[in-house]
Amino acid sequence: MSVFNVTVIGAGTMGNGIAHVFAQKGFKVVLVDVQQAQLDKALQTIGKNLDRMISKGSITDAEKAETLNNIVTDNTISTGVSKADLVVEAATENEELKLKIFAEIDQAAPANAILASNTSSISITKIASATNRPNKVIGMHFMNPVPVMKLVEIINGYATEKEVTDTIVALSKQLNKVPSVVNDYPGFIANKVLMPMINEAIYSLYEGIADVESIDTIMKLGMAHPMGPLQLADFIGLDVCLSIMNVLHKGYGNPKYAPCPLLVNMVTAKKLGVKSGEGFYIYTPGSKELIVSPRFL
Repeated sequence: MSVFNVTVIGAGTMGNGIAHVFAQKGFKVVLVDVQQAQLDKALQTIGKNLDRMISKGSITDAEKAETLNNIVTDNTISTGVSKADLVVEAATENEELKLKIFAEIDQAAPANAILASNTSSISITKIASATNRPNKVIGMHFMNPVPVMKLVEIINGYATEKEVTDTIVALSKQLNKVPSVVNDYPGFIANKVLMPMINEAIYSLYEGIADVESIDTIMKLGMAHPMGPLQLADFIGLDVCLSIMNVLHKGYGNPKYAPCPLLVNMVTAKKLGVKSGEGFYIYTPGSKELIVSPRFL
């Protein structure tokens, strides 16, 4: 199955990163978002990321220009997907919204187009049920930041055809990513393993076993993690962590997946991590990087 034209639905952090990597490899990309301001911001972000690559000597000015020329924007799904060989949905991690989007994509995209979701936990089989082509629906879960992280977690739905899986595996390699194929169960593999660890770290804080700095230091220095689980939760977004824990808890019906009450309270209080400026750490914008200091001591 040949893929030349790619449409990315959603111009947020993940969407602009996905558009970036496809465009840089020569694919023609349509980036779709209902908010023009979000599209403008996405193009600015892609430009800045490309400038960073130029400063490191990994690409040239001409390659930056070519990458940006490969991206066009659209405010409407129906027109944005009309010529797509592959659609990658990267909207907010909300099941009802994704089902609505996939139903709309299915009506407007060419009959042979593959429909992929960047979801990190929502059932691909459930998403596929909103379409008339469940055999062509698959999960294509990129890691953040997309231009840097190598992994693509590929999730087969119940009806996904082998040819579709093989195409997405080959396409991921073409993007210089490392594909790993998994089956469609709550949390897949990445978040089925990661989120309970983060939740347990939050429980350790909640129960007074250790403070934020100790928990993160132990996991960084003792387990060779590049970032502690509480700081990682802040970067992911505590609302996203809670949403995934709820998917795991509902999907498996096992109390070990129950989200920590502290996590629930922080999301309720809108302390969501980096995106809100405060989570387990307080984030102050610096000249190059975020300056962090522990909130809970």
